[in-house]
Amino acid sequence: MELGRGFAFVERQKHIRTDLGDFYADLVFYNYRMKRFVIFELKTHALTHADVGQLDMYVRMYDDLVKGEDDNPTIGVLLCTDTDKTIAKYSVLHDNEQLFATKYMAYMPTEEELRKEIEQQKRFFLEQHDQK
Repeated sequence: MELGRGFAFVERQKHIRTDLGDFYADLVFYNYRMKRFVIFELKTHALTHADVGQLDMYVRMYDDLVKGEDDNPTIGVLLCTDTDKTIAKYSVLHDNEQLFATKYMAYMPTEEELRKEIEQQKRFFLEQHDQK
């Protein structure tokens, strides 16, 4: 329920094999309302370009190898301890409607902290998409 309506759990640590290595997507859900897979990557550090590239690869592979013809494109969500505006601006996160990165908190914020965080993320989103 915390994700919203329509989400069904698919797999944890989904194994993805390439020619030279093995990868594991942290969490995979399917949203039957949006008709698409949603991949969550959980990081215990600040956002890095490597994390963005890894998630982009998972989303592309899922679209190519798993999603059905009647499914919408897969979405990737990267949750990390802190976001980096520069990495977001100059990586595939910029102008990509399938990849998202955001900061998470390991505790429940106060109402005021939550209000400030929402405003900060709103400004960050508008800056990314050149809308003011």
